[in-house]
Amino acid sequence: MSKKLFSDSEIKILLKNKYVKKVSSKGITYTDQFKLLFVSEYNMGKRPYEIFEDAGFDADIVGMDRVWSCSKRWRKSYQDNGEMGLKDTRKFSSGRPLKRELTNEELLAKKDAEIAYWKAEAELLKKIERQERQVKKGKLATSLVFKIIQEIILKYNYKNMVRHLCEVALVSRSGYYHYLNSTDNRYHREKRDLELNGLILRAISHRGYKKGSRSIKMVLEQDFHLVINRKCIQRIMRKYGIKCPIRKANPYRRMMKATREHRVVPNLLQREFKQELAGKVLLTDITYIPYGLSKMAYLSTIKDGSTNEILSYQLSNRMTLEIATDTIKNLIRKNKNLLRQDSFIHSDQGAHYTSPKFQKLLKKYKLGQSMSRKGNCWDNAPQESFFGHMKDEIDYKSCATFKELQHLIDDYMDYYNNYRYQWGLKKLTPVQYRNQLIAA
Repeated sequence: MSKKLFSDSEIKILLKNKYVKKVSSKGITYTDQFKLLFVSEYNMGKRPYEIFEDAGFDADIVGMDRVWSCSKRWRKSYQDNGEMGLKDTRKFSSGRPLKRELTNEELLAKKDAEIAYWKAEAELLKKIERQERQVKKGKLATSLVFKIIQEIILKYNYKNMVRHLCEVALVSRSGYYHYLNSTDNRYHREKRDLELNGLILRAISHRGYKKGSRSIKMVLEQDFHLVINRKCIQRIMRKYGIKCPIRKANPYRRMMKATREHRVVPNLLQREFKQELAGKVLLTDITYIPYGLSKMAYLSTIKDGSTNEILSYQLSNRMTLEIATDTIKNLIRKNKNLLRQDSFIHSDQGAHYTSPKFQKLLKKYKLGQSMSRKGNCWDNAPQESFFGHMKDEIDYKSCATFKELQHLIDDYMDYYNNYRYQWGLKKLTPVQYRNQLIAA
């Protein structure tokens, strides 16, 4: 410490400086802000006395010995403990130990302090354990631990127990103070997440059908003109518990590849579904749709293998041959201009498609025919996939009558072809992708 003593006039001058907390005749107490400023500017190459003068101090009044001793002490404290080493902690310390015996009142106060000390520790551990039981992996996020420590300190006014509580919770003190200082950032981040949550909820229910993260991203880009990273969308969905329909594997439908090589009609497709030619590969199949009270409807569709567009469909309440032949007739009536000379219908080996009447109809319209291997659903996978996604996305069980179901199917087919963006179609709808192929 410098031996220079301050006069009354010098004390008045020093007290006018904003970086001074108090002054006595023997020393100066500086603010934590000035200590941080000093270390920061010293690391940038400024000399100690220049930093003091720029801060409004008179070097002659302060004294060079005091300037150099402050510089050495603050730099060492910052090097050892970081920003916390520059904070004035004297008001929290107990001071020099007493040599006399404590009075009864002082003993009671000491015991009360010890009780509060262990009470805070017990409450911290209890809250952490309770929170960890609610976490699937059994490990609590550090930010939640900091939040619990902050709640305990504010509740009981345990400002001098930060170090102990952090040690008990196995977290760093610097991390806790960083958590306190980043309150505004967390508020703005939470506010932004809530805004994104609202946008995602709007996109997920767009046109009345639920969607996954890929579909949400495409809807936001195409219909809302917003580009949001897919990982960000997935994070928001996890955070707010937004779930999309997931196709779960049905163990009863898993089939082994067929070993029999008999084919009613040769397999012209050989699983080459994407041939980048609209109207060439036409996939067809029939599915069951239960509705009302134990009622059953049957849906036949023709899907373009290259564009995923549903070119024709027929809904019936009877499983007759006409459901397949009417689907072909609808195709010719509505989309004849899309067909090519080498277009062919690919199906399974069901009775409808092996029927002489059905095959004769295809020859009449100059359409080729291809069939999957027997018992092998993978040879017509895109068509099977369409039925699975459709049943996940529409609420067909709520339909009480066939007319209601027909209206629901009509609406979904329009949505699927014109508004349902698909990741594998360059984020376009089937109709947009078909137009792009034709233009190319």
